[in-house]
Amino acid sequence: MTVRRVVPDIRVGSEEEMRASKDFYATLGLEEAMDLGWVSTLASPSNPTAQITFSLRDRTAPVDPDLSVEVADVDEVYARCRARGAEIVHDLRDEEWGVRRFFVRDPTGRVVNVVSHRG
Repeated sequence: MTVRRVVPDIRVGSEEEMRASKDFYATLGLEEAMDLGWVSTLASPSNPTAQITFSLRDRTAPVDPDLSVEVADVDEVYARCRARGAEIVHDLRDEEWGVRRFFVRDPTGRVVNVVSHRG
């Protein structure tokens, strides 16, 4: 199993708070890597796997994740989580923005977005 990156997901309360957060982290050297309006990711230009994500509310899931873990094979990780009896919070699915993902709850109660990019 290959982990490609781990990204903190921070929920913001408004579009204004998202803009302010993006502006603040830009002063630390992060640049916008993705923006879907309701979710935005900033990344380091010198180390693109160093990222932070802000979201207003997850568009297709019942809860918001606390962090995202990008893996090479999300179907394999999904099967492993189910086999160990982990709580699947958001079932495995393909999303319109080009990812395949599911949410699982870790032992401390945090919600983890496990994701692979399609194609």
